[in-house]
Amino acid sequence: MTIVLLVLLWRKEDRHWVRWLGVLALGLVVFQGILGGMRVRLDERTFAMLHGMTGPLFFTLTVAITVFTSRSWNASRIDSSGPAVSDSRTDTNNFDHRGGSQVRVLATVTAILVYLQIVLGALLRHMPVDAEPTAFTAAVRFHLFLAGILTLHIGLLVYFVLRFARETKPLGALGLTLVAILGVQLVLGAATWIVKYSVPAFASGWFPASNVPVQDGGWLQTVVVTGHVATGSLLLATAVALAIYSHRLLGGAVSPKNAGIGRLGAAI
Repeated sequence: MTIVLLVLLWRKEDRHWVRWLGVLALGLVVFQGILGGMRVRLDERTFAMLHGMTGPLFFTLTVAITVFTSRSWNASRIDSSGPAVSDSRTDTNNFDHRGGSQVRVLATVTAILVYLQIVLGALLRHMPVDAEPTAFTAAVRFHLFLAGILTLHIGLLVYFVLRFARETKPLGALGLTLVAILGVQLVLGAATWIVKYSVPAFASGWFPASNVPVQDGGWLQTVVVTGHVATGSLLLATAVALAIYSHRLLGGAVSPKNAGIGRLGAAI
């Protein structure tokens, strides 16, 4: 599928940087396959960890390519005679320098934080068996701390999106989608802890541990943990799509030749 995508990009796409994104996608999926094979052959946790970090990157890159080739993106390429966003209730210059810049920065940082959280999750899933207990405890606490920071960050991002860019498609819809995915991910995160390590002590009164036995490798554990990992990738892809669109649509006039690539470096 990635090879077909690359061929289509080189045959149909006139932007060279989009073509090379297709090359990068092919390189990533090949690298992911090599990591998967080495993980199986060598039974090495380090390769499993890298495998868990590379998969979301490939998925997110394909989503980015989808954004760059979408109708809304191409429409903004054609309509480059003025600011990409206009609002009759807000002065254009004030909007661009105040609301638009805040949304762009928050969206970019959010995407970075989501990926850091995925990295921490991969570290927790594939912690070396000979690691010190303090290392696992530190990783868990940092994972929970970053989850709290990320929740607040996404809430602030969506607030600014709805305040300054509610009518700018598809930013409003992506912001609300980001919140919905975050809610599902928090529930799956709590469920993952329960099915892998039992009910936390502070919640033993709500869910008696005797009623939630841990069955390693059972179907419930497999479904919940896999759902948590997959939803994390979906959260990352949505955050990156929001960041890319915000750089595109809230950055003022756009040159059809450059297609706004200068503003997308941080998001990519």
